[in-house]
Amino acid sequence: MRFALILALSASPAFAWEFTPNPVCTLSHETPEASVEVTFDPRLPEPYAIALALPVGWSESGVFSLDFQGARGLAISTDRQRLWGGNRTLTVSDRGFGNVLNGLEVNTTAFARFGDTAVAIPLSDAAPKVQAFRACTDAPNA
Repeated sequence: MRFALILALSASPAFAWEFTPNPVCTLSHETPEASVEVTFDPRLPEPYAIALALPVGWSESGVFSLDFQGARGLAISTDRQRLWGGNRTLTVSDRGFGNVLNGLEVNTTAFARFGDTAVAIPLSDAAPKVQAFRACTDAPNA
């Protein structure tokens, strides 16, 4: 019976945040509703990027926002996003991502909103991976 329980639990998908340093610093998270990937590539003019992919795609809108809820909630928004892959992936890039990284590290949930589409992204285990990402970028206060 225990073996069956262990087998069933190990077969369920893991939705933990992950960090990889190569080929570029990458912080990622996947749930059934969305996948998130934050990257830092110092070779690019805007080295930081966040890509959010939804299986159902994003509806068209002018402003994308991330609303962080938790210990130090904050809301950030931009109209500089790009949609691609049949509107399934939304990407924003910039020269710095301090607010994004702070939001991911210290809060419990991020709500990504664009048009009529909104998705909740759990942040409960993100902090250690965000810290590894910051160390990888060689800019602790990026």
